[in-house]
Amino acid sequence: MDNFAFIIHPVNPKRDVQRKFPLLGKVLPEPAIHFLSQYFPPVYISHITGIVSQATGKEIEGWFIACPLTPHQMVTLPPEKVYKKIIATGKLAQKLGAKILGLGGFTSVVGDGGQTIARHLDIPVTTGDSYTVATAVEGTLKAARRMGINPQQATAAVVGATGSIGSVCARLLGPQVQRITLVGRNTNRLAQVQALVQAQGQPAVEISTEMASLRQADLVLTVTNALDTVIEPHHLKSGAVVCDVARPRDVSRQVVEERNDVLVIEGGMVQVPGPVNFNFNFGFPPGMAFACMAETITLALEGHYQNFSLGKDISLAQVQTINQMASRHGFKVSGFRSFELAVTDETINQIKQNAYQKRAQVSWANP
Repeated sequence: MDNFAFIIHPVNPKRDVQRKFPLLGKVLPEPAIHFLSQYFPPVYISHITGIVSQATGKEIEGWFIACPLTPHQMVTLPPEKVYKKIIATGKLAQKLGAKILGLGGFTSVVGDGGQTIARHLDIPVTTGDSYTVATAVEGTLKAARRMGINPQQATAAVVGATGSIGSVCARLLGPQVQRITLVGRNTNRLAQVQALVQAQGQPAVEISTEMASLRQADLVLTVTNALDTVIEPHHLKSGAVVCDVARPRDVSRQVVEERNDVLVIEGGMVQVPGPVNFNFNFGFPPGMAFACMAETITLALEGHYQNFSLGKDISLAQVQTINQMASRHGFKVSGFRSFELAVTDETINQIKQNAYQKRAQVSWANP
């Protein structure tokens, strides 16, 4: 049977450790988990069943395996030590018989984006970045419509547009909105991306090095490689939709705490085809997966056992290819998440109402 393995790791240390080891997660304080995580071995999490392609009827299986390192450990430990732990987790996947390995969470952004890890394993590897880009753009557009924004009449912004992923996001999003602003630090590189977006059929492309330009954007897609947050509450327009694809996050938690008139999402959740059972609660509703997981599963359904999304350069062709594959097999963007919690319809309706009231107040105050 065709199959796959996918690496997860504790993002919220106490909560995520408790999901697999309830007593251990309850007893150990978070600093102890951060310290001890570098000494834990890779962990077998669960057997995944019930994934069935809508196109071919093929059924596949997979496994969740955990790299014990926390995000803090992954960004503070020496890269060689982090690589060693992820590679050891990949070798556990090989022992299980996996034919392809997906890198989840921070394991996909450490160092050179999976290239070193792939060189030390005997099975192909993907970071899932290509389908993550596709679903981020699709999720942003879906969220816009849900907020009552017509994308074809909207102004969009891509923060981190000079990066490989940001450039592809801009080229995908640009033709679907009225105008788009590319935000980055290097004006020469911004001009190059501007030309690429214009070549996709969007003439109204502006460039900016100032975060203040986001005040004009109805839709914001952010994907920088910054280590600290770059988007704060005062940067955003009332009623805006913000899709944060970056890891670490670009959007400050203060945005969701202080701006109840702005919708922040982390791309779209993906519905997996078939009666899938992950046999593990990773915080998503039943049958839903991260886009990076879905890319790994799609490649297994396709029997495409080759390295796919690796390194820091993701091409538009790769994104379009995996999007077509996933759509053919029956994957669908469905629902949203924000800061690791599902965004309900009630929440979106409330944000929409808050934005309407705020705009009405501003209009009344400035006749």
